[in-house]
Amino acid sequence: MCRDRVSAKVEAVPLSLLAPALCWSCGAAAGGGRSLCRGCRGRLRWAASEVEPILELPAWAPVAYQGPARALVRGLKFRGARGLADELAAAMAAGAPDGLLQGALVPVPLSRARLRERGYDQARVLAGALAERTGLPVAAMLQREGRPGRQSARGRGARLALAPGSVSARGPAPSRSVLVDDVITTGATLAACAEALRYAGAREVVAVAYARTPGR
Repeated sequence: MCRDRVSAKVEAVPLSLLAPALCWSCGAAAGGGRSLCRGCRGRLRWAASEVEPILELPAWAPVAYQGPARALVRGLKFRGARGLADELAAAMAAGAPDGLLQGALVPVPLSRARLRERGYDQARVLAGALAERTGLPVAAMLQREGRPGRQSARGRGARLALAPGSVSARGPAPSRSVLVDDVITTGATLAACAEALRYAGAREVVAVAYARTPGR
C-alpha cells in the first residue's frame, strides 16, 4: 500500500522537475522553463522596431532568422512544439512598432498536403498566441491550394521562382488585415496572401512574423 502511494506521488511530479527543459538551440539546460539558455538568448539578433517593406508589403519581425531564432522556428514548425508559439508571440507583441498590431490577425495558410503532414498549421497557432497577448481577433480566412515545393536550402532566385500555391479568401476580408507567419524569407507567399486579401476587400494589409531572413 505504501509503495503504491509513493509511486502515485512520483507520477504526480511535473515532468519539468524530473527532466529540466533543454535549450532548443544548443541542448544545454535552459532553466526557468525557458526555451533557450542564457547564452543562446544573448545570441539572438534583435531587429530595429521599424517596418521594412518586402515586395511592397509593409512587414516586420523582431529577430533575424539565424542561430537560436532559427532553432525556435523549426521547433514550432517541424517538431510539434506548439508551446513555443507563446514565447514567439511575446517577442512579437513586445517589440512591434506603434500602430502595427491593429486590425485582425490573418494567419498565412498551409496547403492541405502540408497540413496533413504536420497535423497543425504553425502560423495559425502563432496567430492564436498573438491574439491572446494583443486582444486582436483572428480571421483564419485564407486557404491555399496546391503543394509548393520545399524552400529550405534553396537560393533566393529559386525561392522567388517557386509558386507559393493558389491563395484565396473565404468571405470578405478585414478592412485592416495583419498577416501572421513564423518567418519571412522572400515574401512571395506573403505577397500572394496580401493580393487575395485585397481582392476580398481589405483596404490595408501588413505582415508580422517572429523572424526574418537577414537582408530581406
